[in-house]
Amino acid sequence: MKVLLVNGSPHKEGCTFTALSEIAGELEKCGVGSDLFWIGGGPLAGCLGCDACGRTGRCFRSDAVNEFLDIADRYDGFVFGAPVHFAGIAGDAASFMNRAFYLGSVRTSRLAGKPAAAVVSARRAGTTASLDQLNRYFLAGNMPVVPSVYWNMVHGNTPEQVRQDREGLLVMRTLARNMAWMLRCFEAGRSSGAGFPACEPRVFTDFIR
Repeated sequence: MKVLLVNGSPHKEGCTFTALSEIAGELEKCGVGSDLFWIGGGPLAGCLGCDACGRTGRCFRSDAVNEFLDIADRYDGFVFGAPVHFAGIAGDAASFMNRAFYLGSVRTSRLAGKPAAAVVSARRAGTTASLDQLNRYFLAGNMPVVPSVYWNMVHGNTPEQVRQDREGLLVMRTLARNMAWMLRCFEAGRSSGAGFPACEPRVFTDFIR
């Protein structure tokens, strides 16, 4: 079993990385492997709605989104982390999630049935709104959401300050243990013949038809 920890911060080893690293350490104690995936520090374009991915299975932009989707099948669960910017996730993280989940869940369903969790980091506020923003991707993507004992957030303006957030780090460790437990439950279910329910073909409607 293996979990992919996605760092949606423009800072490779900043506060979000620190939170994800706490999760990685606890997953290792639980016997679950993990890898860190950084979306990068450069500009990441949003979705154009061109639907090229519907024809090719890949975004026409050659960047972190395709890199993520190329390896997603190797992982049993995901944790997506992002910093808070103006009470929402950072712009590049939002662009990444919009494109990755459109192609990964709407177009190909390659993420469906895999446990997922959101983690946010902030200096002070905007965390619950940002968590809500991230969790919506999982609910729309048919992904079970992993819980913890409080909102999945850490506070601090530097990695050193985050490491002083004792409650936040406890929440990260609990999240990791719950992820490991869910993965084992899913594995046991598959072994007994109780796999994840199959999806019906998608139907897209609007308010006039």
